Amino acid sequence: MTLNYISAAEAASLIKHGYNIGLSGFTPAGTAKAVTAELAKIAEAEHAAGRPFQIGIFTGASTGDSCDGVLSRAKAIRYRAPYTTNTDFRKAVNNGEISYNDIHLSQMAQELRYGFMGKVDVAIIEACEVTEDGKIYLTAAGGIAPTVCRLADKIIVELNAAHSKAAMGLHDVYEPLDPPCRHEIPIYKPSDRIGSTYIQVDPKKIVGVVETNWPDEARSFAASDPLTDQIGRNVADFLVADMKRGIIPPTFLPLQSGVGNIANAVLSALGHEKTIPAFEMYTEVIQNSVIGLIREGRIKFGSACSLTVTNDCLQGIYDDMDFFRDKLVLRPSEISNSPEVVRRLGIISINTAIEADIYGNVNSTHIGGTRMMNGIGGSGDFTRNAYISIFTCPSVAKEGRISAIVPMVSHHDHSEHDVNVIVTEQGVADLRGKSPKERAQAIIEHCVHPDYKNILWDYLKLTDGKAQTPHAIQAALGMHAELAKSGDMRNTDWSLYA
Repeated sequence: MTLNYISAAEAASLIKHGYNIGLSGFTPAGTAKAVTAELAKIAEAEHAAGRPFQIGIFTGASTGDSCDGVLSRAKAIRYRAPYTTNTDFRKAVNNGEISYNDIHLSQMAQELRYGFMGKVDVAIIEACEVTEDGKIYLTAAGGIAPTVCRLADKIIVELNAAHSKAAMGLHDVYEPLDPPCRHEIPIYKPSDRIGSTYIQVDPKKIVGVVETNWPDEARSFAASDPLTDQIGRNVADFLVADMKRGIIPPTFLPLQSGVGNIANAVLSALGHEKTIPAFEMYTEVIQNSVIGLIREGRIKFGSACSLTVTNDCLQGIYDDMDFFRDKLVLRPSEISNSPEVVRRLGIISINTAIEADIYGNVNSTHIGGTRMMNGIGGSGDFTRNAYISIFTCPSVAKEGRISAIVPMVSHHDHSEHDVNVIVTEQGVADLRGKSPKERAQAIIEHCVHPDYKNILWDYLKLTDGKAQTPHAIQAALGMHAELAKSGDMRNTDWSLYA
């Protein structure tokens, strides 16, 4: 079959009001860019003519501005799932303009296959190569591309020259069977490959190939600073101590890490801690810091869903693919984040919290309990199933006006049952084997900023202390209420609740 090469505008014209589209990519890496940008123009023209135009969007995780950004500004999104980071999209969600479904990333592909989320009309897939017999070679991420290709009526391929054909072979494409026919996912070490290097589709479904040269809209993260470096040092010291106690095997265990400057600081500290042997990663995203540690021989292998790296770092990987080919693999998100595989491999998970409460419950998605920040991402996939689950955060924010440790989280993403360790720049609270009262003591003593220690001890005095999990319900969100009133949690006056 001869492939049909069309323009991005022609491809976008195939997508109609009310359609659901499925996208490749995971973070801005590997996601559609050219066709979605043209879709925004169609939406603006239709709205100007007084006609409706909105679509549903299914993705692996976040996308770049050429997707979530332009479509949000054009008011072209009716429904969107799952994770996102775009500022304009976030504003639209918090203004009630978009129906946003925040689900665990490992569940996105299977919920589409189960029919929970409606039909996939069109898949838009970024590729470094596509063949006439229907082989699609992905670029910098796996995401949910295999599933949306299989489910979609039509497939549009963005053949992106900004991605080297050296990426061919980087992927391990595998879809599990659906219940009741599902078997185990046969990954027993991070470097195991169980699938193919491409997505095979019926070539008749490929309605157009759009040639582009559009680099990933890579996000840069703030450089490390003394605070994030101290958090990283605290995590490394904790894990070294667990190794010395025999809790962690002397060979160490695979790591999962979230994204951002704290995650980079933690990985840097672990990578340069010589008492920790060279280790492997089984994670959802690989950042620049991981690539550097692979080059240094401190990370032996990286299994992920996405290369969430800067464009110069990505080009360096492509240029050195002979070196990286046996050190990296990219998987679909339901495999990279599979709870089954995470539990089997004994992953040490390290994720970032917005806030935690004194009993170890974590909020990783909402500001003030109501305003969406990013979404839960894959943190829940790893946290509940990890060998050791760690959450990190600075002890305070906004120049000390906000404490990251509060009596009760304003939004609940990860329960105390799943959170083993909390780390701030102040120290480490090991919650394993502790009762709720013991957890509260450890968190306040070791993780809370000095400005807030007495405030939180005084909160506990409001309770009768006899309950299994002591709370003064009338005051549990008092620090949040004070922040809303005066802009500073340090002004909290518990006498108002006595």
